[in-house]
Amino acid sequence: MESSATIATDRSTQLNAFEESMTGVKGLVDSGVTEFPAIFRAPPAVLTSLKPQPASHLAIPTIDLKGGVNYKNQNSDTRRSVVEKIGDAAEKWGFFQVVNHGIPLNMVEKMREGIRRFHEQDAETKKRLYTRDHTKKWVYYSNIDLYTARAASWRDTFSCYMAPDPPTLEDLPAVCGEIMLEYKNEIMKLGGLLFELLSEALGLKPNHLDDMGCTKSLVMFGQYYPPCPQPDLTLGLSKHTDFSFLTILLQGNFPGLQVLHDHYWVDVPPAPEAFVVNIGDLLQLISNDRFISVEHRVTANGAAEPRISVPCFFSSVMKENPRVYGPIKEILSEQNPPKYREASLNEFSKIYGAKELNTSILQHFKI
Repeated sequence: MESSATIATDRSTQLNAFEESMTGVKGLVDSGVTEFPAIFRAPPAVLTSLKPQPASHLAIPTIDLKGGVNYKNQNSDTRRSVVEKIGDAAEKWGFFQVVNHGIPLNMVEKMREGIRRFHEQDAETKKRLYTRDHTKKWVYYSNIDLYTARAASWRDTFSCYMAPDPPTLEDLPAVCGEIMLEYKNEIMKLGGLLFELLSEALGLKPNHLDDMGCTKSLVMFGQYYPPCPQPDLTLGLSKHTDFSFLTILLQGNFPGLQVLHDHYWVDVPPAPEAFVVNIGDLLQLISNDRFISVEHRVTANGAAEPRISVPCFFSSVMKENPRVYGPIKEILSEQNPPKYREASLNEFSKIYGAKELNTSILQHFKI
């Protein structure tokens, strides 16, 4: 029997070889692998959970934004109805889909195609961009938690900080830069609306979360999930909660996203006309657990075509940011005392960067 030291050394060797290739999971696929390296094999408990009990009776809420609910008509019955539905979804699910959001579908398709074009460039072109230096505006790598996770996941990623200091067109890859900048503007507008509605759902003025800085930072990810030769033995993205105030996701063109609700893994089928929205850890903290940040994951892609998704996080993630956040004082009372201590975003980032994705950071700030 191999010693634990030998196994650890072999794992370290595989991880380093994979990282040093700078070609990611796409490089493994292009090499023609029929079995992936052992570093991708998920632990037995995770593999068992990939075949959960049917949860067809459960579905995340879908909310019609009526083409974008007009801020000036905030007292209308339509807006109050949307606020109620979003508040209910944020409290009970932490996830919901929005339709009739006002973002043109042709822009959505152009964005998805731009992500695909980037990841399907030749390996040498992408190698020049491969880095884990998150102080840079643009980062391309495979598996953000490659060295801390128990198993690597079957995906490649690029990320780019889009606000408050947006990149120029020259900062971005030619194959997708122009559409990224156009798409960013639309996501910022949609995010602004959602934060207004969430503010009102908390009983606050529409601009409250915006005034707290929740809308100011945006990082965009371009996720690429290649076809996986052994999709029953790994994940596309391990279970996790998001380190953000809010996430707006352009979902993949194939199924894979799952949300944990009432101990069930619930499938979120892709809908071309919808965005998936979820509450992040930071919004759970400042709402004092009124809104919930729930675990979600992506199963490995068993289709013949790659799965593309574009999550946009209202968060500074790994950027330096000394701003301090705690539960919103206006919603606290004797009956609702603070459940978290105040902490800076720098402290959040430090903990987030040092852990495996599948553990929430909120436990570190509980009172």
